[in-house]
Amino acid sequence: MYNDFKSLGLSKWLVEALHSMKITQPTIVQKACIPEILKGCDCIGGAKTGSGKTIAFAAPMLSNWSADPSGMFGVVLTPTRELAMQIAEQFTALGSIMNIKVALVVGGDDIVKQALELQRRPHFIIATPGRLAHHIMHSGEDTIGGLRRVKYLVLDEADILLTNTFGKDLATCLSVLPPKEKRQNLLFTATITDQVKALKEAPRVEGKPPVFSFQVEDLDCLAIPKALKTEYLLVPEHVKEAYLYQILSSEEYNDKTVIVFVNRTVSAEILRRTLRLLDVRVTSLHSQLPQKERTNSLQRFRANAARILIATDVASRGLDIPAVQLVLNYDIPANPDTYIHRVGRTARAGRSGESLSFVSPKDVSRIKAIESRINKKMDEFTKVGDTAVIRKALTKVTVAKRESLMAMDKEGFGEKRKQQRNKGGIKRANKALETKNK
Repeated sequence: MYNDFKSLGLSKWLVEALHSMKITQPTIVQKACIPEILKGCDCIGGAKTGSGKTIAFAAPMLSNWSADPSGMFGVVLTPTRELAMQIAEQFTALGSIMNIKVALVVGGDDIVKQALELQRRPHFIIATPGRLAHHIMHSGEDTIGGLRRVKYLVLDEADILLTNTFGKDLATCLSVLPPKEKRQNLLFTATITDQVKALKEAPRVEGKPPVFSFQVEDLDCLAIPKALKTEYLLVPEHVKEAYLYQILSSEEYNDKTVIVFVNRTVSAEILRRTLRLLDVRVTSLHSQLPQKERTNSLQRFRANAARILIATDVASRGLDIPAVQLVLNYDIPANPDTYIHRVGRTARAGRSGESLSFVSPKDVSRIKAIESRINKKMDEFTKVGDTAVIRKALTKVTVAKRESLMAMDKEGFGEKRKQQRNKGGIKRANKALETKNK
């Protein structure tokens, strides 16, 4: 049986690289998938966040690449910039002694610089589908030619990539890669959706070994951590900021690391600015932040320079954020599985953790759906009382929020996205008129 990385069949240099990073014992998903990928099988791997999925696909790819380290060898697609950066860091660290060349191709970075980097034929491309699709459509054959000969395609967080949101960009990316029978296809996810299952059940490609599929059933990929305390607090919508501030500044939580999840980018920005005016060490992570700021926010939170991270669901999947003590759902997600991914940011690696959900009257049906999905009733949170919130927090929070909204309005926060939406609407209207006039 497989006891270490050497027994899995990896190259000696890679085993040594893993050991130098103090990674000596393969996880369940690594033991299952690495030998099959080394044999040439397409692979579908299902395991929860933090179970070692990145090494499960990176290690066999690097091991095979090292036998002939030339040209573009593999493409890894993932839904968010932060995940792409994290994966690129792991590939670079693992392959550093072999002079590996890794290109990070994500939105927010210099597109000309990326095109030049792709022209130099990096060994591995870690990308978000939208930015790679842009290069395919606009950067020319010198830039994308090497993609036509890659040996591996990885879809990380495959359940998200296979949704309609990424459909068009993903199709563009696939259009320049070798056909599926001439490349190895590796799909990794924490959620085995119907779209992922359909790929597993697709007809076998002649001349290729059967698709290997593995799911960590005994860990239940979408179960909440056993050491997680789940609570709710009924909060009137118009005073949610005051309750949040009172909890974060209370004796119980004033030194704990907290991720506060919201459903909208504008909510994340309002809360970040409001809490900062109230002298809370806070940062944020959402899609309207420039890439440099998104990177800095994660680094500040990881280094404990900020103890509160206000985030949209770009932070709910895959990111390596250690030692979070409380996950607070400021907004309740529409999908119960999203709730599970959010609260999975805490109570990891055997540690305990808490999750608290703010519930307004409109959220009751969502909470019931979540409780049904996790097969557990939430307890009522009792550490903050109404009188305390009104007396201590409401007035100063209201003033800070007003200042934040005025600053955002002055800076035109969200205007760029609004203009893009308006442009999209005009384009759709013109297209509809053209169709009608034909």
